[in-house]
Amino acid sequence: MSESVTVQPSARQAVLQRAMPSRRRRFPGQSLGVLADACVVGLLALSMWLIVRAGDQPPILHLTFAIVGVRALAIGRAAFRYTERLFSHDAALGQLAKLRAATFEALVPRVPGAIESRRRGEVLAAFVDDVDQLQDEPLRVRQPIVVSAVVVGLSLILVGLASIPAALVLAAFVVLGGALSVWLANRIAGASDRELSAARASLVDALLERFAASEVLAAFGALDVQRARIADCEDRLARVQTQRSRAAGLTGAILALASGAASLLVLLVLLPGLGESMTTALFGAIVVVPAAVFEVFAQFPAAMAARRTVQASADRVASLTEDTIPAEIPFDVSGLHESAAETPFDPEAPVLSVENLSARHPGAARSAFSHVSFELRHGETLVVTGESGSGKSTLAFVLARFLEYQGSYRLRGVEARSLSGRALRETVGLCEQTPHLFDADLRQNLKFARDTASDEELEAVLDRVGLGDWARERGGLDARVGEHGSLVSGGQAQRIALARALLADFPVVVLDEPTAGVDRELADKLLTDLMGAVPADRAVVLITHTEIPAGINSARLELPVPSGAE
Repeated sequence: MSESVTVQPSARQAVLQRAMPSRRRRFPGQSLGVLADACVVGLLALSMWLIVRAGDQPPILHLTFAIVGVRALAIGRAAFRYTERLFSHDAALGQLAKLRAATFEALVPRVPGAIESRRRGEVLAAFVDDVDQLQDEPLRVRQPIVVSAVVVGLSLILVGLASIPAALVLAAFVVLGGALSVWLANRIAGASDRELSAARASLVDALLERFAASEVLAAFGALDVQRARIADCEDRLARVQTQRSRAAGLTGAILALASGAASLLVLLVLLPGLGESMTTALFGAIVVVPAAVFEVFAQFPAAMAARRTVQASADRVASLTEDTIPAEIPFDVSGLHESAAETPFDPEAPVLSVENLSARHPGAARSAFSHVSFELRHGETLVVTGESGSGKSTLAFVLARFLEYQGSYRLRGVEARSLSGRALRETVGLCEQTPHLFDADLRQNLKFARDTASDEELEAVLDRVGLGDWARERGGLDARVGEHGSLVSGGQAQRIALARALLADFPVVVLDEPTAGVDRELADKLLTDLMGAVPADRAVVLITHTEIPAGINSARLELPVPSGAE
C-alpha cells in the first residue's frame, strides 16, 4: 500500500529552497552545462556539414575551418562537461552539508515529544535518504531544465535562420514529444515515485528492528518472521524501482520516435529548396540537428521524473521539520538568554524554584501532573516519589525543558521561559532512566560531556562514581561499551551517565529512576554511591519509586496519580 505524506506547498518549498545553492554558486555549473550541450548540437551539425561538403571535393582550405571546428567542439564537449560536473557537484554537495545541519537543527526542538509517534526507520530514512535525495533538486531538476531550455531555444533560432518551416516542425515535435513523455511517465511512475521514500523507510525500519531486537526475536523464535518482513520490504522497493525504470524506458522510446519523426519531416520540408535557396551541405547539417536537439532535450523528461521523487522526499522531510511545533514542546525564539554565563541570575535566590507547576504531553487530554511546588538550594536533595503514571519522568522532562509547563519555574530567580534551551541545560543536567551510550570507548562516551577533558580528569571522575577499578580491568579509557551500552550493566550505565553530569559541572542534577532495572540488593548500594559522588554544593532532584537508603538527607515530594489515569 502506498504511504503518502500531505504537507503545505509552502512547507515543501521551504525545504527545497534550503537544498538550493546560491545563484552565484549555481551560475558556473549552469553556464558550463549550456556550453557542453551546445557543443553536442554544434558537433553533430558541423560534422554532417563537413562530410557532405567534402563530397564535393573542394580545395582543402575551404574545409580547414570546419575540421578545426569539429576538433574544437569535440574537445570542448568533454572539457565543458568535466568542469560543469566539478562546479555543479561542488555547489550541490556544499549545500547538502548545510541542509543536513539545518534539518538537524529543525529536528532538535521536536525531540522528544513532537515526532515520537513516527517510526524510527521513517525518521532515519527522512534524515538520511530523503535529505540526500534533495541534492537532486539543483543537480537533476533545475539545472537540466535550465540548460535544455537554453540550448534547445538557441538551436531552434539557428534552424529558423535557415528555414522557418523546419524550425516550426522541430519545435512542434519537441513540445509534443516532451508533453507525451511527461504525461506517460506521470501516469505510469507517478504513484511509484511517491511510494519510493515510504518503501525505503519501511525497509530501514525492518532492518533496524532486526538488529536492535535480535536477542528478543531469537528468544521468541520470531527471526524467521522478521526475515520475511525484510524480504517483503525489499520486494516492495524492487517493484517500485522496476516501475520507475519501465517509465524511464518508455520515455526514452517516445523521445527517440519523436526525434526520428522530426528529422524525417524536416527533410521533407527542406527538400523543395535543395539546390536553390539551400546548399547540400547546409541541408545535411539541418537534417541531423533534430537528433542532437532531442539528445539534449531528453534531460527535461528525466528532470520532471526526478522532480517527483525530490518533491516526495521534500514532503517527508517537511512533515518532520516544518509542521507546527505542539504547544507542549518548548522551542527557542529571539530575545532569550543564550547562555548561562550571560544570564542575570540572583545569587540569593534558590537555585531551583517551582510554584503551582503542571505539564502535559503533546496530544494528551489531561495534565501528567499539576499543582507542584518546591524550592531547592545548593547542597540540598529533593526526592520525588509516586506511583506509576503520577508524572515523575514528565517532571524530569519539564526541568530539562523538553516539555512546556504552566505555572512558575525559576532558576536562581530567572523564569525558565526566558532562557534558551542551551542556557537552561548548562544549569540543569538530566541523567535519564535509560542513558544513551554510544558504540565507542569510555573516553568518547565521557568526552561527550566535556571534550576538553584530559585522560587524568576522565579517570578521576570514573573513580568518583565507582567505576575506576572496573575500567582499569577492561583496558582503561579504551574499553568499549558496545552498541547502546550492550557491554555494560544498567548500574554501570547509570554511573557513566553521572560521570558525564559531573564533567559538565551542572549546578542542578536530575536523576530519573537511576535504579530502574537493577536488582534490589544492588539498588541501595548504587543509589548511595551515586548520591555520594555528587559534590556537596550541588542541588539534586532524585526521582525514584523505591525507598531511600538510610544516610541520604533529603526533602520528599510525592506526586499523586492524576484523576482519570489508569
